[in-house]
Amino acid sequence: MCDHYPPCPPADATDHDSARLVATHPEQGWSLLCNGVVIFADTGELLPDGRVIPAPRSCPDQAA
Repeated sequence: MCDHYPPCPPADATDHDSARLVATHPEQGWSLLCNGVVIFADTGELLPDGRVIPAPRSCPDQAA
């Protein structure tokens, strides 16, 4: 999917979030990265193979 140099990290790389934006829809709360990862405004992610990376949640009982 990535056709520029240097190429973006693949979706299975630990730094996959550093890929270039291809499309962004802030009014809908999501953006598409060059490597096929969809990132959501709540910081959750959808990988091209269908796996979901949920948004990190903090427990209110663990407030500092």
